[in-house]
Amino acid sequence: MPKITYIEHSGTQHTVEADSGSSVMQAAIDNLVPGIDADCGGECSCATCHVMVHADWTAQVGKPGESEESMLDLNPERQPNSRLSCQIKVDDSLDGLVVQLPEFQF
Repeated sequence: MPKITYIEHSGTQHTVEADSGSSVMQAAIDNLVPGIDADCGGECSCATCHVMVHADWTAQVGKPGESEESMLDLNPERQPNSRLSCQIKVDDSLDGLVVQLPEFQF
């Protein structure tokens, strides 16, 4: 199972195992990682699962799609490495992925 590390705004780290085929958001929800609200349940219709992908992983994770871009554009804390965690699908190539959580979800 791939492992993902979520780093809260405070610096607290949570490393969890994620099921291949699920999303980075779902892995956070399943493991009670604080800081991912996921108000829309992973439908890419809000931005409450916003994460910033660690620089070592941005190429592997890829760029946001068009609908994800639209949601991210509404977020005042958007960064160049921002993604919606519901849109990052987990597979073995993401073992060791590190994402930073914002202070607030919008």
